[in-house]
Amino acid sequence: MTPPRAREMESGQPHPKPEDRMSNPARASLSLLLVGIATFIMMGAGQSLYGPALPAFGRNLALSAAQAGWLVSAHWVGCAVGVAMMYRWGTRISPRHTVALMAAGAAAIAAGLGVAATFAGALVFGTGYGLATVVFNPRILRAFGARGTAMVSLVNASFGIGAIAAPLIFVWIGSQPTLAYGLVAGLALLIWLGAGPAGKAAPPPAPGSTGPFRPMLSFQLFAVAGIGIEATLIGLGPSALIGAGLPEATAAQLLSGFFVAFLGARTLLIFTAHLVAPFLLYVGAMTAVAVMAALAAWVSPGLFFVAMGLPAGLFFPGFYVAASLRMGDDPRTAPTIIAAGLVGGITAPVVLAPLLGPLGGSGFFVVIATVAALCAVLGLQLYLRLPELRR
Repeated sequence: MTPPRAREMESGQPHPKPEDRMSNPARASLSLLLVGIATFIMMGAGQSLYGPALPAFGRNLALSAAQAGWLVSAHWVGCAVGVAMMYRWGTRISPRHTVALMAAGAAAIAAGLGVAATFAGALVFGTGYGLATVVFNPRILRAFGARGTAMVSLVNASFGIGAIAAPLIFVWIGSQPTLAYGLVAGLALLIWLGAGPAGKAAPPPAPGSTGPFRPMLSFQLFAVAGIGIEATLIGLGPSALIGAGLPEATAAQLLSGFFVAFLGARTLLIFTAHLVAPFLLYVGAMTAVAVMAALAAWVSPGLFFVAMGLPAGLFFPGFYVAASLRMGDDPRTAPTIIAAGLVGGITAPVVLAPLLGPLGGSGFFVVIATVAALCAVLGLQLYLRLPELRR
């Protein structure tokens, strides 16, 4: 038998060690996971800053509360643009492209050059955000095989880390939105520099390797409602708390508490997702939000706003998995699901922001409770009628 060293000399190539052969795919998957976690932390920071920063943006840019609320919608419009880009050119877009756009958008907001530049920055940041949501979730799901669902939950849970820290840092630096978004831009730049091979575009799927594409557009209305409520709580919740009589700094701190609950729910889901049918998880989350929003309106706005972070963290994973099972594994599936949610993310803040003044903090939470209760009832009816949703 020829010794390994002799075989190396005969072939002229170093003989790879067994551990090297086994570790390369795992190392690539781990690298993708770490880049995804860092990116989602940055995304959480960038999105959560809108809520506590809206009053400061209003003062700095001479905007009313309703006009400042359009900044949140500009972010979600950008997300829709990003998702549309993924639908059309998904195989050409890499994680580095997504992070570069978010860095540019955050830098434009941080520059403080006026209303147009600030809104353009939110639009560009949102575009990168929308791209990243579609780029990372399917890639990580495929990379980890049987453990893919747990790893997707982990990456999405990491969003909460940035969302918890950013409002606290915002208060610590004196509630200066330009400085806060400058820090977000710096973090995005560091991720771009350190992405390495994980930052490249994934190869396209082999022909015939995916199933049929079944959009089921009416089913997507549940995504519209779920992400609409989530975006409204994050973007307008602090303003509603201020309207209920709480100081701005306290509202920002309560938003961090909301994201602590949000992160806790998604972290717990990593270990328990297999115990509950995904759509039933969504229905249960809607029911809980309806109850907690009613309690926020009539008992304690601060306490129950924070508590709503628990069910709000379950909207996206519950619906995303349920919709994916119904719609197939075509590359257009993820963009279609996320695009439906973005319709809610764009429209809900636009509709509710002008009503914050007339409704006050209590009225805001009554609206949330009403919409969530309606979704819970309709969702439960659909769950009981369609056997495939109970799997």
